[in-house]
Amino acid sequence: MRSESRPWLFALCILLLTSNLCVGQRSRGTSNSDSVVVLTITTEPNAIVWIDDVRRGVTDGSGKLAIKRLRSGRHRVLVRANGFKETTVPLPAGRRQLSVKLLRTTDAGELAFQEAETAREQAKDDESRARAVELYRNAIELKPSLAAAHVGLARVLLDLNQHNEALAEIAAARRLRRVYPEASAVEGRIHREAAFDDEAIRSFRRAIQEGRGFQPEAHVGLARVLEEKGDLVQAIAEYRKAIDQLADSEPVIYQLLGGVYERMQNYKEAVAAYEKYLELAPKGSLAPALRSIIEQVRRDAAGQEIIP
Repeated sequence: MRSESRPWLFALCILLLTSNLCVGQRSRGTSNSDSVVVLTITTEPNAIVWIDDVRRGVTDGSGKLAIKRLRSGRHRVLVRANGFKETTVPLPAGRRQLSVKLLRTTDAGELAFQEAETAREQAKDDESRARAVELYRNAIELKPSLAAAHVGLARVLLDLNQHNEALAEIAAARRLRRVYPEASAVEGRIHREAAFDDEAIRSFRRAIQEGRGFQPEAHVGLARVLEEKGDLVQAIAEYRKAIDQLADSEPVIYQLLGGVYERMQNYKEAVAAYEKYLELAPKGSLAPALRSIIEQVRRDAAGQEIIP
């Protein structure tokens, strides 16, 4: 078991983060000098939207999703809704509105994969995770070419602490898709959870290379390993890269960043990071705990004794 200063809070952070991240080989690099635009996507209600293979959210009941911070330039948008054929469309530079029409599907393998993905995201215990495993295996049997199903299965096997089985699924995904940043990032998480830090670092760095610099899940994973090894400065740099790539979708990264600043006794930056989380997710799952932590950090900064 890895020790954390607040293990329950960190576990929740990772659960929230990794359940939403979905990054793959078509990602694009970004720079801080890029301008930021707002994009509104219209499609089916409750559809999941990825931009450059990074999950950015779910459409509302009217089928709309506003992406508030999108780097200018060309992108690729993928939309998936249960019962519909997954669709990928290009997003030309400068576009502010995008309508994506989805078609119903009868493909048994695709429908089984959608069911498995939903089951994994909703799983709360080992019994429901085991059910998700069955659904993924059924999807793979119906449609062996689904590389994403192997990665999804690897994720849920990791949640079940079945590390060797999870690595086998990553290998299967790579046989179908040789350059696969998401698979490499998940492989890094598997190695990290198994306490093989050197292997984890190699996998995370390969994911970043395969994603041409854009792989927020790998940046976060690499930051965690570096933090555990005591390289806090480099850990902060990796968290900052992840924030630059995914800040609006994953405010939880600010909590992780704040934890590193707190360890460094840089209380001003710690509070700023925690407050940024609250700004982006005032009703988020971590909000009540972070409000308490902010007050504690402020007292630490003032040199006051904290009574447990």
